[in-house]
Amino acid sequence: MRLDYSPFYRSTVGFDRLFDLLENADAAQGGYPPYNIERSDENNYRVTIAAAGFADKDLGVEVADGVLTVTGKREDAGKPAYLHQGIAGRAFERKFQLAEHVEVKGAKLENGLLHIDLERIVPEAKKPRRIAINAPDLKTIEGGAKAA
Repeated sequence: MRLDYSPFYRSTVGFDRLFDLLENADAAQGGYPPYNIERSDENNYRVTIAAAGFADKDLGVEVADGVLTVTGKREDAGKPAYLHQGIAGRAFERKFQLAEHVEVKGAKLENGLLHIDLERIVPEAKKPRRIAINAPDLKTIEGGAKAA
């Protein structure tokens, strides 16, 4: 399903890059390989990519300018003659735009799944802080009715 973002272009300033990212998010990459994005708590995430048939030497994970890039290319040494090939082994490149202050903590390949752990580390200066409200002490004027 394709969404029309043109009404937003008319009423916003400076968000054109965001709308371009939304429009081109999945169109450029296709659906291979499939992946999951999990959120384990407020600051920890995990990207899991189905990498069946790939060894750790066939995969690459790198981060540059806030973009996580995962590549896979199998070496075809002694490629067998398949009667049926249901497990795709084609080369791929999948990119993920990382939010501000998100860092890659590690990657591991297990059971045909590539797990990439991410953590959002917000600097102290960017964390919300509570501001105390100092209100002046109000004086209560007590008065009694005077008999005349």
